[in-house]
Amino acid sequence: MTSPADPHTRTWSHVNGSSQDVLDRYAVTELCKGWPVYRDASEWMNYRSLFTDDACVWTTWSSDLPVDKFIEVSKEGKKNGVFIMHRECGTLAELGDSRTRAIGKMKATITHRFNEGDVAYDVDCDCRFIFFCEKQAATQEWKAKYVKLFYEKDKVVPVDGQTVPKWDKSELSTYPEGYRHLAMAQAKLGYEIDVNLPTPHDKGLWKRMYGEMENWLEGREVDLHWA
Repeated sequence: MTSPADPHTRTWSHVNGSSQDVLDRYAVTELCKGWPVYRDASEWMNYRSLFTDDACVWTTWSSDLPVDKFIEVSKEGKKNGVFIMHRECGTLAELGDSRTRAIGKMKATITHRFNEGDVAYDVDCDCRFIFFCEKQAATQEWKAKYVKLFYEKDKVVPVDGQTVPKWDKSELSTYPEGYRHLAMAQAKLGYEIDVNLPTPHDKGLWKRMYGEMENWLEGREVDLHWA
């Protein structure tokens, strides 16, 4: 579970405020919701429009990739039968003091369908997508420059209500708690899993992620490329 301690050191514009603040926050939350709506439906032009030219995204199975490469490998995965869906469970945004940077926080559940022999199952992973967004000076449009996730908990869901794969517990334990079932199943498909993603069970990366979120909102440089 998460800690009862507040991970932020201060607050930013997140509710109420001026009409412009509300409009900017709405634009950011609308942008965030484009990930599940557009990627799941393969609306790639709409999906690409969410990001800056040099955007980078992180997932369990892709690690860090420029967004155009991420789209390319996502298309290839879909061609090969990879079936990933997302359920958006609530989204809010915080505006930096300059009103040119924002953090979008989208609660979601990733659902990945797998088939092992005659066993079909889903892995559901509850997470939070964190969008590092900036307002483009030329167009005044909000775009996402980075997207990285907190992975909070996951579980295996039998499609038929009763049949699940039998995995070696020692192998399962090599993946981070928070997304280990998802990682295990994806690794069986041949993906190289990023094991350096923030979860509530690794306070170092959890705290580091919040630090980078605050750096972004305060106009400082951020480093999300963790070894």
